[in-house]
Amino acid sequence: MPDPGETRSGHSNPGARDTVAIPQARLLLRAARAVENQALTLLNTQTASLPAPDGAGASALDLIFIEGFTGETVIGIHDSELHRPQPLLIDVTAGVARARACETDSIADTIDYSVVRERLVRLMREHRLQLLEAFAEAIADILLTEFGARWVRVKVVKPRKFEDIQAVGVQIERHGSEPESLAGTAQRGAAVLHLIGSGMVPGGR
Repeated sequence: MPDPGETRSGHSNPGARDTVAIPQARLLLRAARAVENQALTLLNTQTASLPAPDGAGASALDLIFIEGFTGETVIGIHDSELHRPQPLLIDVTAGVARARACETDSIADTIDYSVVRERLVRLMREHRLQLLEAFAEAIADILLTEFGARWVRVKVVKPRKFEDIQAVGVQIERHGSEPESLAGTAQRGAAVLHLIGSGMVPGGR
């Protein structure tokens, strides 16, 4: 059967090839748009499950918390603080997207707060930080990277730092990087598919 792009004389007919390629390009473009819409829907769903910076929306996550962890460590910027340990009070709340442990009843499917406690003990012993802000950031990073939390709130307090103040401290909230990665993946994939659907294949000739 002769190629639609060839005439009976055997010479190439660019117009005939274009007639075949255009419907194929349109089909690919429609498919690319459908995939792009699906990727954006997935991204919106993932982002919507994260709590707002003030904690609103946290009900969309399963929250695991440690409240009132107490330990002693050397931390501070004044000379009087750098030569002896002082007490810290730590509260940690970590959010996970519906822990599988709700169905499996297995500790392997959620964040084990006993392991988090051990990690806090180790951090108190090993860190060389001076500011509570940096110390809280280190705790948040541990929960997000080592324990897979999607969101975390960390509160670090120095009790009775001053005679006339009950406590001083810092509280921070941090989000995991997964939604940003999903966004990048969705945008890159949609862009490539759009190019394919338009007939402009990257690297093609």
